[in-house]
Amino acid sequence: MSLVTIQGNASGTGTLTVTSPNTNSSYTLTLPAATTTFVGTDATQTLTNKTLTSPTITGAVVSTMASSVITPGTAVASTSGTSIDFTSIPSWVKRITVMFDSVSLSGSDSFLIQIGDSGGLETTGYNGGGARFGATAIAGATFTTGFGFNNSTAACLYSGSVVLTNVTGNTWSASGALGGSATVFANILGGSKTLSAQLDRVSVTRTGTDTFDAGTINILYE
Repeated sequence: MSLVTIQGNASGTGTLTVTSPNTNSSYTLTLPAATTTFVGTDATQTLTNKTLTSPTITGAVVSTMASSVITPGTAVASTSGTSIDFTSIPSWVKRITVMFDSVSLSGSDSFLIQIGDSGGLETTGYNGGGARFGATAIAGATFTTGFGFNNSTAACLYSGSVVLTNVTGNTWSASGALGGSATVFANILGGSKTLSAQLDRVSVTRTGTDTFDAGTINILYE
């Protein structure tokens, strides 16, 4: 049997009292096999590396919780290249918002959002489509290589967002809308995709050979 030692503090002048509850039942308090500090219900303490199962949080101030509940990525300038990638997305994430700020392509390719796991981005098996609505015309297309908006216009700056939501397991749905600065069109998309494993990356690319030439793209995940 391990020894239990209660050690006083030579510089202290108070008294530490351990009080037994008034009960007719027997209980066991198990001490951890570690050098640690007890958590007190009335003490102000910072807890790390703790897992809460089905917690009930009352009296929380939402503004102070925001940084841990909704996490922003790092904004990336979409002024060059053929894709904007966000990786190392945590496994607990259930919703991702992809945000476009004045994004432009060099030609009339369609914007395409692809998702992936540790094996890389998946470029097939998407279900869904995108449509472009204007004052006098409507055009649409289906997409199987990503979640796609039905083409863009060169030199037009597109802003808006796409929300990716975990449906169940590794299945994700997408919905979103973009508006352009130089056209009367609004673009929308919707779709779904089941990954081979847990999502950990998102990429914004295009359907053809255009390059990005303006704007900023970022994500939020929660």
